[in-house]
Amino acid sequence: MASVSLGGIEKSYGDVAVIHGVDIEIADGEFVALVGPSGCGKSTLLRLIAGLEPITAGEMRIDGERVNEKGAAERGLAMVFQSYALYPHMSVRKNISFGLENQRLPREEIARRVARAASTLRLEDYLERKPRALSGGQRQRVAIGRAIVRDPKVLLFDEPLSNLDAELRVATRREIAALHAEIGGTMIYVTHDQVEAMTLADRIVVLRAGRVEQAGAPLELYNRPANLFVAGFIGSPKMNLLPAKAVAANAAATSLALGGDVLRDLPLAAPGIAAGADVVVGVRPEHVRIVAPGRGDFDGSIAFSERLGAGGFAYVDVEGAPQVTVQEDGQAIRPRGARVGLALAREGLHLFDPAGPALARSAAGA
Repeated sequence: MASVSLGGIEKSYGDVAVIHGVDIEIADGEFVALVGPSGCGKSTLLRLIAGLEPITAGEMRIDGERVNEKGAAERGLAMVFQSYALYPHMSVRKNISFGLENQRLPREEIARRVARAASTLRLEDYLERKPRALSGGQRQRVAIGRAIVRDPKVLLFDEPLSNLDAELRVATRREIAALHAEIGGTMIYVTHDQVEAMTLADRIVVLRAGRVEQAGAPLELYNRPANLFVAGFIGSPKMNLLPAKAVAANAAATSLALGGDVLRDLPLAAPGIAAGADVVVGVRPEHVRIVAPGRGDFDGSIAFSERLGAGGFAYVDVEGAPQVTVQEDGQAIRPRGARVGLALAREGLHLFDPAGPALARSAAGA
């Protein structure tokens, strides 16, 4: 396997720029997920790495070698697409071995590689079947097998689970994680599903409009989002983001007006904020607790609840603020319209500039 280095990568289609100076360093053996909303440029970036699109500007290196001028076939990479793209008239064995046969490898080597891939992906019992006789998850495993038998320097995934139903997505996600643990290869994985990224990747790169918003380990992005976009994108449900005004701030604490209430002496060090300045308070659903009305930081009413058994979420309407999501025990019953108090855990608060950047965070996010 190999390292991948992107330095100042840009991509334009005519006068329209879609990738703007992207810098990413991917270590040998690392699993990196590229995430972001539709249209953010993540699939385009993957195609640039694969050599399926020419780079407009910048430099790309694979294992230290510049590859800007090299085509896809010369880069030694393999790609698993969103659609399985299997040959319907060929058996699973032939689908996996077809690329190796085109390389004119010895029969013994082809058989060895196919057997190894089939064992890794639990496809031994399906080698003589045609794709039409397979489930969606099995077809995706065949597509992955076709890629890994080539012993690629880097394995690229372009939203490989988006065509699967929920149960198959979870099962195939586990299989991809096990595959990475077993072969230890460099993998770059594109997805719009941040849950996939959080559960699979060693490191996540969050993209928006062709630019990197933040890159880091999954829990680093979850606990220390660099800006409002990352705070709202990473996490399911997303972080509560509540507009507020600064009342007072110093190097130890900040007081904020939130709706009709004043939250005093919050453990947010933000000495540069002037009184009256607009800010945004961020707090994850697990850092909000439902209490009796009048006993919390502010009150609201239950809009609806999701009961998921072991866990659940209550959605609370608050006057003068966006709806607040609260993580709860899945057995709690909250009637619609019930008045409740909301208490914010002081160790789980974030403070953002309305323009985007993070200003301060308390202990849990420090």
